Amino acid sequence: MSTPSSAPLPAGTRPALSALDVVAFLCEIGGIVALAIWGFATWPFPWNLVVGILTPAAAIVLWALFVSPRAVFAVHPFVRAVAELLVYAAATAALWSLGLTWIGIAYAVVAVTVGLVVGRRRFA
Repeated sequence: MSTPSSAPLPAGTRPALSALDVVAFLCEIGGIVALAIWGFATWPFPWNLVVGILTPAAAIVLWALFVSPRAVFAVHPFVRAVAELLVYAAATAALWSLGLTWIGIAYAVVAVTVGLVVGRRRFA
């Protein structure tokens, strides 16, 4: 016998978003913004455009391929977690490189904690 929570959703619908989903999304956006700022701020003129655009673009592609709720590739949760951690670690390193050490540490703690909780929730 199925319960309402385990029943499949009708076509074209999705589960309701929680506050944790919103914080996870903000961590993703924050990481991409940190990578863009790092690329534009730390490199000299011709390279700052290249690095400032390609670094966040690479993070977006990595996220879309492996981590997104509608990811292109359905991978093992460990691979998904590694891809997510790569984006978070790159953003943290970018913040540290900009001299924003405490902001980088705070970002890393929040992003990894939210990633762990959301990842554990997927297994429940």
